[in-house]
Amino acid sequence: MVHMSLAGLFPIDKWNFKTQSILNELPEGELAELNAHMQEIRFGKGEVIFREGAVATGIYFLKKGKVKKYQVGQTGREHIIYIANAGEFIGYHAILAEERYPDSAAALEECLAGFIAKEEFLRILQQSTTLPRRLLKVLSHEFTVLSNSISVFAQRSVKERLAIALIVLREKFKIGTTQPDEIIINLSRSDLAGMVGTGSENIVRILAEFKSAGIITSQGRKICIKDIRRLITISQSGNL
Repeated sequence: MVHMSLAGLFPIDKWNFKTQSILNELPEGELAELNAHMQEIRFGKGEVIFREGAVATGIYFLKKGKVKKYQVGQTGREHIIYIANAGEFIGYHAILAEERYPDSAAALEECLAGFIAKEEFLRILQQSTTLPRRLLKVLSHEFTVLSNSISVFAQRSVKERLAIALIVLREKFKIGTTQPDEIIINLSRSDLAGMVGTGSENIVRILAEFKSAGIITSQGRKICIKDIRRLITISQSGNL
């Protein structure tokens, strides 16, 4: 039997940001203030929410859907830094640092986001007793996650990196499902390649290996992990 929880099997916290915790137990007045200044915006699948290098106009609270945060290299290849889920904030680094957006963000599926303009967000932040501490904690954890990702890219094989990406994505896509066999990772091969840092042809080849070994099943772009324990073993050793 495959258990839903990765506790004790895989250090998932090293891979996930904790922006959901920003709103946890926020004083009622501050939460109401944030909600009052949120303008709801819908984004279609593939639509760009903000671009790297653009002037930061505000922050986004993702209410529904998934968003990829990415940078585009000199060759034009996307490097996906992170996939954000409903309940997470994006775009706030640039506002806090008073810089342009350091990366781009695009909708992986139909998304609904609450947009808070820069001036309103900074005003709420200035008046808040809790929000600055929450943001500092979240930013510190994000630094740990990104440092971990960089060291993995330097030291792990493509097969190990793909195994890690699939484990992390399984957590992202499990929201709303109660059965492990129903968790469907719905992501294009080019986006998977952007997460892993390789070409799409490598992704296709390794996924075929995983499939023939009974670790995953796939249909079109949809992937279902059948043997999470073996995938965790591959993520640590590279061996099937």
